[in-house]
Amino acid sequence: QVQLVESGGGLAQVGGSLRLSCAASGRTFGSYYIGWFRQYPGKEREFVAHIMMPGGNTYYADSVKGRFTISRDSARNTAYLQMNSLKPEDTAIYYCAARYGVATNYGFWGQGTQVTVSS
Repeated sequence: QVQLVESGGGLAQVGGSLRLSCAASGRTFGSYYIGWFRQYPGKEREFVAHIMMPGGNTYYADSVKGRFTISRDSARNTAYLQMNSLKPEDTAIYYCAARYGVATNYGFWGQGTQVTVSS
């Protein structure tokens, strides 16, 4: 199993930046994926990006391409989401999640961190 803790959320202005962190512990001795998701009030969670741990291959939702960058520090079992050029529609609770392969579900989730972008 993998345990995940998100941090780094907060308030940003339109056009500003935030960096979210996702610290993983537990079963991190093999390859796995960390994904970032976000959820608006009353809406289903939405995929944002994922990264392979430790390989580093990435994939992004179209809505964040060119603005967000997912990265990792494999030695620290930590993934990051650098959020630039923030828009009001980026306001959501952001969650990180873990899975062990593309054929598996994201079965492990962090507690979430609030991102608010104001104009």
